[in-house]
Amino acid sequence: MEQKGSVACEPEYDCPECKDKGFILKNIPDLDLDGNQRSWPNGELKFNETIFDCSCAKKRQSRHLLKISELTDEFKRVTFRVFVTEGKPQLIREAYDCAIDYYKDYESIKDERQNSICLLGQPGSGKTHLLTALTNNLILKKQVRVMYFPFVEGFNDLKDDFALLEEKLNKMKRVDALYIDDLFKGRSFPTDFQIEQMFAVINYRYLNFKPLLISSEKTIDDLLDIDEGLGSRIKEMSKGYTVVIKGNRNELNHRLAGE
Repeated sequence: MEQKGSVACEPEYDCPECKDKGFILKNIPDLDLDGNQRSWPNGELKFNETIFDCSCAKKRQSRHLLKISELTDEFKRVTFRVFVTEGKPQLIREAYDCAIDYYKDYESIKDERQNSICLLGQPGSGKTHLLTALTNNLILKKQVRVMYFPFVEGFNDLKDDFALLEEKLNKMKRVDALYIDDLFKGRSFPTDFQIEQMFAVINYRYLNFKPLLISSEKTIDDLLDIDEGLGSRIKEMSKGYTVVIKGNRNELNHRLAGE
């Protein structure tokens, strides 16, 4: 029983402005064609009650998209800010600039033929870092639904549980943007199964103008040698946003820096 004189506690909200509803009701003046506010017969000004998204709605959406992206907890913390370009070879700076440019251009190119990005070549050169930072920015700042697919681990999971195959491939085909990390890593030449499944996904996305974010130690020529249909689609989709990092491994691989 509530004691006499006690004050009922107000519920706590994550967002006091909308009380966690995700929207706010505002009274907007009802204007005529000349821009004058209409009035009721009694002379009071007329208003229309209008629903607006609260600023917290995008934050909640971003948190949800990040949760379902399949990024690891460590990868969710990766940013552009901590990527070091000072003193690095020109190709590393070009890869950084390419990822930044793609982020800035995403909304204007996402429905075009050239709507994808590829960072290829030297292991340890920061390809995964840059594309992961790009993924985090697309999710958190533009509310883009991105799915992360690490090639080696992803195919090991599919190989161990074929029941997952159709569901996983459908997600990879339909998600707003698909991030494939280390495409065709793990052996000198991928299996027929890997090529067939990757072609099915990439061809679907090619036909439906859906962006790809790809990191790989393979070059475009390597991808064409593996499967010309697959490689040529990737090349066309990522035209203008491809950097191939090749050169002195001791300079390009941050794990070998100084050796």
